[in-house]
Amino acid sequence: MSAVTVDAPAPLPRQDEVLTEEALDFLAELHRRFTPRRDELLVRRAARREEIARTGKLDFLPATGVQAGVWQVSPAPPALEDRRVEITGPADRKMTVNALNSGARVWLADFEDASSPTWENVVGGQLNLADALRRRIDFTDERGKRYALRPDEELATIVTRPRGWHLDERHLTVEGRAIPGALVDFGLYFFHNARRLLDLGKGPYFYLPKLESHLEARLWNDVFVFAQERLGIPYGTVRATVLIETITAAFEMEEILYELRDHASGLNAGRWDYLFSLIKNFRDRGARYVLPDRNAVTMTAPFMRAYTELLVRTCHRRGAHAIGGMAAFIPSRDAEVNELAFAKVKADKDREAADGFDGSWVAHPGLVPVARESFDAVLGDRPHQKDRLREDVNVTAEDLLAVGDVDAGPTQAGLENAIQVGTRYLRAWLDGKGAVAVFDLMEDVATAEISRSQIWQWIAAGVTLDNGERVTRDYVQRVAADQLVAIREEVGEDAYVDQGWERAFDLLMRIALDKEYVDFLTLAAYPLLP
Repeated sequence: MSAVTVDAPAPLPRQDEVLTEEALDFLAELHRRFTPRRDELLVRRAARREEIARTGKLDFLPATGVQAGVWQVSPAPPALEDRRVEITGPADRKMTVNALNSGARVWLADFEDASSPTWENVVGGQLNLADALRRRIDFTDERGKRYALRPDEELATIVTRPRGWHLDERHLTVEGRAIPGALVDFGLYFFHNARRLLDLGKGPYFYLPKLESHLEARLWNDVFVFAQERLGIPYGTVRATVLIETITAAFEMEEILYELRDHASGLNAGRWDYLFSLIKNFRDRGARYVLPDRNAVTMTAPFMRAYTELLVRTCHRRGAHAIGGMAAFIPSRDAEVNELAFAKVKADKDREAADGFDGSWVAHPGLVPVARESFDAVLGDRPHQKDRLREDVNVTAEDLLAVGDVDAGPTQAGLENAIQVGTRYLRAWLDGKGAVAVFDLMEDVATAEISRSQIWQWIAAGVTLDNGERVTRDYVQRVAADQLVAIREEVGEDAYVDQGWERAFDLLMRIALDKEYVDFLTLAAYPLLP
């Protein structure tokens, strides 16, 4: 018997194909070797946060041979050479088919922010990826419409995003200790598919989320080395793109690439999680770090420009791809809404391509042509523009932290939107859906994170809104009660009760109003999942 105990709801169809004894043994090895170091790094995260709270300072690491040295990451494999458009979404069956058929070069198959980690999603996502790689996947929706892979056509390259280091998988334990979700998602995908991917001329490729330091990248690199050796996969086959979506990681981009240099394929700029991390780390440093309404903080804000331009320069200096952020708009039936949204998406992708990015993300197949047009105009037949070294970029620590340079402030409408979006997203997440359409945008966990974090920060800083009201817990509760009434009237009494709206609202209020800030809302929400 395996050392892994499976303590989950009733067995799922085909679950035994994923949780074979050999696969569980592999997870147990990963857990025993690497979970202790993961634990130490989480403690280090907390200590660093306390230092920021005490000093209000964050800076680049002291100069070492890493910054001054002449080194490059390993050349990209052919499947990751051209990444001009990438589509993201959870690994459910319908999304798997649609993403692979979308015309995007890459599909980010997401077990993290776009996935609610129910047992069904964790196991089912692994089955869907395995089926897709063997071209045996299809899907029929409730209307009877069938989705299937297009025969004899090149499909998007799969890049899997495991969960962040902070979240455990409670259904799989070794000697009573839960295995980190990151090792579960990585381990099962790698174990079942690495050899098959090599046969297809590709490899096990990953996006690494929420890293906060180069030491966390070093841990991932050691995981890759062990996994390859253990299963007899050639060294360097694994490739990882790191999401620079924490403010602390933004100060260590070069060191992160160095730690992963034999397995690195690029860095990505993640907007909402980056803002969430900035709020989280500087939440108790007063008005200087108070962000305005989330939709008022665009990628053209000076501190966001500093972050993205530094990312491009760092990547291209070291031979890595620089991948831009998400276009989250969902095409609407309203032609006027579409026209305005498509224009905004095109302007955003034009800016990224002009700044030197090698590709970018979209959340919906309908946006693939829009993003592709922007990058085609700059790249032409070239797979990337890593020859643009952006030596004109010179970013300081002060530039990355210049939050006060945004010409906007918190508003009543922004508070109401945070309550509405946070409630709507959490209701769906608790129902097992991680990628959710809210107000014509595809939202994920980062949406709820920044919504609840902004409410918490505005209360802590005693912000005054544009209507003259000071943000206090009592005021937020009054506004939130009105927003919940509006939702109840919109969805109807039966749906309001049956779909768990009050449970989601109560969770949002708890994590937004508690005096103690919860590092990740998923830590509070995960026990509520079945």
